[in-house]
Amino acid sequence: MRSRIVPIILVLLLLILQWQLWTGRGSVRDVSQLQDKLAEQKEANAKAALANDRLHSEVNDLKEGLEMVEERARQELGMVKPNEVFVQITR
Repeated sequence: MRSRIVPIILVLLLLILQWQLWTGRGSVRDVSQLQDKLAEQKEANAKAALANDRLHSEVNDLKEGLEMVEERARQELGMVKPNEVFVQITR
């Protein structure tokens, strides 16, 4: 009788460990989902970093040079220099 109890207990422990491995916290499915979320977050972070770099360079351009201010005034406000003729081409 005693010789049967030990293998039964070991099999039960093995089944419990397998169940936790496949369905419990930290399971294979959870790890896979977390890796997918991590990849998405890294992609979003990379996009945000790129946008931040662009904004940072634009701010530096606005602080340092008048060319950027002039370009913005021409594009967004339609301003022209004295003695220039503004021609708008529509498509």
